[in-house]
Amino acid sequence: MTRKYFGTDGVRGKVGDYPITPDFALKLGWAAGRVLSRQGTKKVIIGKDTRISGYMLESALEAGLSAAGINAILTGPIPTPAVAYLTKTFRAEAGIVISASHNPYYDNGIKFFSESGEKLPDEVELAIEAELDKDIECVSSDLLGKARRMEDAAGRYIEFCKGTFPSALSLAGMKIVVDCANGAAYHIAPSVFSELGAEVIAIGNQPNGLNINDKCGATSMALIQQAVVEHKADLGIALDGDSDRIMMVDSQGNVVDGDQILFVLAKQALIDGQLKGGVVGTLMSNMGLEVALAKLGIPFVRANVGDRYVMEQLLERGWWLGGENSGHVICRNLVTTGDAIVAALQVLAVIQRSGNSLDTLVADMPMMPQVLINVRFGGENQPLESDLVKNAVIEAEQAMEVGTDTPKGRILLRKSGTEPLIRVMAEAETADMAQQWAEHIAEAVKAA
Repeated sequence: MTRKYFGTDGVRGKVGDYPITPDFALKLGWAAGRVLSRQGTKKVIIGKDTRISGYMLESALEAGLSAAGINAILTGPIPTPAVAYLTKTFRAEAGIVISASHNPYYDNGIKFFSESGEKLPDEVELAIEAELDKDIECVSSDLLGKARRMEDAAGRYIEFCKGTFPSALSLAGMKIVVDCANGAAYHIAPSVFSELGAEVIAIGNQPNGLNINDKCGATSMALIQQAVVEHKADLGIALDGDSDRIMMVDSQGNVVDGDQILFVLAKQALIDGQLKGGVVGTLMSNMGLEVALAKLGIPFVRANVGDRYVMEQLLERGWWLGGENSGHVICRNLVTTGDAIVAALQVLAVIQRSGNSLDTLVADMPMMPQVLINVRFGGENQPLESDLVKNAVIEAEQAMEVGTDTPKGRILLRKSGTEPLIRVMAEAETADMAQQWAEHIAEAVKAA
């Protein structure tokens, strides 16, 4: 069956436009409550990021859950992975996160975690969608759900994160810039790193409801690159709005992305004899990661884009390390979803153990130049079905010798699962070649 409302990461869109409206959120809470109440505990954790629309959607979800007889436990602003963690430890029916992750403030979304702290299985999302087609039926007054605040949610999660860092190590002597993207981790991430001994320069930690991801965080790296150089910091850690993505910056101001982080963690795990299986990347993962892991004898597979698909591959293969170049990094031996703070701590542990700087650790993974162009489209257009686009791709792949034993690059086109965008990616031996063919195909997509 095809999902009507749920995308690759829950329900997402512009606030005020269906389905990100208070009436839909109320009914979604009710529908989810109806499905989830079959499991027994009748309690759901609700967290959110710092968007101003979070207040509205939180209240609507709470009302819907109550009508279905489900109790809501409200955490306030807290990272997405924190909701996953608390859902599991509280033995809750599910966790709900109100966030549009890396999107601008005027977007928002609603995503769910199962009682195990993992993304909801497709069959559960389909069951919720089936309930959405029905009229709301409120339970009797004596069975209505209640709501309460979890006052110590941030503190609980801070202690969990610190517990994933080796107790024999300390961050004393390190100067770290932490960019919180004016998002959900603004009051959490700086505390984690400072309590482990680091000198922390926090930026992007003054949310006002409108400035989440605004020229800061993991999707806009110029600010933290400048701050690392100006403060002569050892490195920088950039989170996105809901803190499930991480990007880093070395001491020279160079960006270190999710692929490079995966390489650093995989290589150290191999040295320590703790690597279980191989590494799961995505269709967007840089070929440089694949080549570097192959030299170490580490298996590598590509999943569809989206951390839920990375997790599916990890579970299927029994592996524990995977992620996306955009910064979703999953250490499955520690967490049940992408967790920026936990991933950062694992990289910091490698740095402290090895005595090597971040730039030294990533030097063994040469990146293949990659150009990504986003083309916005609307309505019912299907540009990827156009002969104009298909011919442009064929032309590019012939030039890159795709399909031969020694390809010079690759092309990837896909629809975004979270925004009305066609993502055009070209990867090649040279930056000029990647730019040339990315622009060529993007122009074809625009024309279509």
